[in-house]
Amino acid sequence: MATAQTDSTTRKKSDTIRIGNIIIIKHGRNKDGKEIKVSMGKNDKKRNSNISTNWWIVDLGFANYNDNTNYANAGSYLVSRPGYPALNGSDFKLKAGKSINVNIWFFMQKLNLVQHYVNLKYGLGLELNNYRYKSPISYRESGTIPYTAGTQTNAPFIFRDSISFSKNKLAADYLTVPLMLNFASNPNKIRKGISGSIGVSAGYLYSQRNKQVSDERGKDKNKGDYDLERFKISYIAELGLGPVRLYGSYSPKSMYEHSLDIKPYTVGIRLSNW
Repeated sequence: MATAQTDSTTRKKSDTIRIGNIIIIKHGRNKDGKEIKVSMGKNDKKRNSNISTNWWIVDLGFANYNDNTNYANAGSYLVSRPGYPALNGSDFKLKAGKSINVNIWFFMQKLNLVQHYVNLKYGLGLELNNYRYKSPISYRESGTIPYTAGTQTNAPFIFRDSISFSKNKLAADYLTVPLMLNFASNPNKIRKGISGSIGVSAGYLYSQRNKQVSDERGKDKNKGDYDLERFKISYIAELGLGPVRLYGSYSPKSMYEHSLDIKPYTVGIRLSNW
């Protein structure tokens, strides 16, 4: 006597067709082929793109520097006022809370290297640094050297001014390209995981100016070549803790071409999706 086979033993394996994120499943019912059922649905598992782009990222942070200058050998770049102490490191101290770094990145891209856990990250943007001084130092590209009876020079110089300023800052702005190696603990939910990046950036100085505000002169903005280095190389890093993004940079080379040994750094918060 033959034993009737159950539907579970006669059911054929389903055929699955995937079109993009749509799944089509064809079900076979039994051997006699009387009925075929087709079902469609979306694949809920989202696949990360190998290249992702983040537009218009903004950094808000603080700018400062390490000053290792030998002021005894600064030469004619620093002009001291007769009867007063020579310019020294105290004259270049900053108001830390008012020395600001703002970066505006036109875009940043992330290129998958190892299953989205390791990525190459790069971009293009503007790096804007404002150094607010405590002392009344002033920058000049050239011209009459103060306190020297009309002596003229074609070289840039810095001097301690004869008035006080309510605002005295040096602005140094760069067009910058960052390149980093990025690591992500949870690439599918980046805002819930931990991420980090480390690398270098190359910047080109396109603007430098000394902006001052005083009762005697009002608002005064001097633009010129103050002997700042045109090219800037920095070590850079960022840390992502859930939705919070932190960044930092440090330049191993002085921001000045001659005389002063001042190495800038920045720290702050990055407003970015990843």
